[in-house]
Amino acid sequence: MMRWTHAVMLAAAVLAVGCSSNSTKELPPAELTKFSEEVRLDKQWSRSVGTGQGETWNQLELASEGDSLFAADIEGLVLAMNRETGKVLWKQELDLPVSGGVGAGYGLVLLGTLKGEVIALDSSSGEEKWRARVGGEVLSAPASNGNVVVVQTQDDRLIGLDAYDGRQLWRYDSTPAVLTLRGTGSPVVTNRLAVAGLSSGKVIAVDVERGIPVWEQRVAVPKGRSELERIVDIDGGLLLSGGTLYVVTYQGQLAALDLQSGRPLWQRQASSYVGVAAGFGNIYLSQASGSVEGIDERSTSALWSNDALARRQLSSPAVFSSNVAVGDLEGYLHLLSQVDGRFVGRVRVDSDGLRARPLVVGDWLYAYGNSGKLVAYTLR
Repeated sequence: MMRWTHAVMLAAAVLAVGCSSNSTKELPPAELTKFSEEVRLDKQWSRSVGTGQGETWNQLELASEGDSLFAADIEGLVLAMNRETGKVLWKQELDLPVSGGVGAGYGLVLLGTLKGEVIALDSSSGEEKWRARVGGEVLSAPASNGNVVVVQTQDDRLIGLDAYDGRQLWRYDSTPAVLTLRGTGSPVVTNRLAVAGLSSGKVIAVDVERGIPVWEQRVAVPKGRSELERIVDIDGGLLLSGGTLYVVTYQGQLAALDLQSGRPLWQRQASSYVGVAAGFGNIYLSQASGSVEGIDERSTSALWSNDALARRQLSSPAVFSSNVAVGDLEGYLHLLSQVDGRFVGRVRVDSDGLRARPLVVGDWLYAYGNSGKLVAYTLR
């Protein structure tokens, strides 16, 4: 089975942009433009989290539960910190290549490894509760409803584990695409369903207790003569808002699905290998080209598009107060107005880049840079 490296994935994304402009040269990332700063990000604290994301296109994201913030690095260092002070509450060194994480909730901190393991730590002490083998690379955070932990592997398998002891409850197998982007999104887990996006451009929902399929919906149809052109991975994860599931594929579609039935509510053309965010009745999207868009979730019309960050390898967006926050390959965190997409603020977090989605909890934003720099911000 062929798999893409980070470099190939980005080359294809740039190629798509270059071809659309009839250019034979690889275009560099857009230069940052000046603007009048309207809001300011105030740094409250910062901390180093080991070696950070590593060099294999990991997107180790942050997680929170109560007053605690959790982060992990590629070498297996896991930190629990007080969200408002940054004080380390506990530290665990797993000495394993962590590639999927961090998931947190119901008293557990959940991580996946390149060696096909899922590890559960006690969220209050860092004590290892259990570990389970799942037989494939885990490139996104496991998710749980308190009873079942659901993990997706790189080869498009969904596995349900008992949240108490890690015992395997069920496994759902699907056939991955011939070529895929390196990565998967985290599953969405409810009391009834476990939902995941696949490399085939499909979304699958299974019964969370038994792993039996409930519905399947194709979001994007592979098109083109080459396998590169036919890649329609769902890598950015799924967003659940109310009873609506939002999903975006690479070289395909942005879609809204009814959670219970999988019925498409609307679709529009899009291409992204990161996820989406929601706020003010809108959906916010970082396109593979580097443009950021605001889309009305009722009419599906584009409210605004900001193309000034072209080819800057944007992170998934996050809604922060009345702004949309995205990171880029040079480690800048950009704030755009939810109303019209104009730039309102900017700060550099980590010169090695900002790949992981910013985490917003209340009035706080946490940014985790590629080199391991973790910074907590509030707005002035």
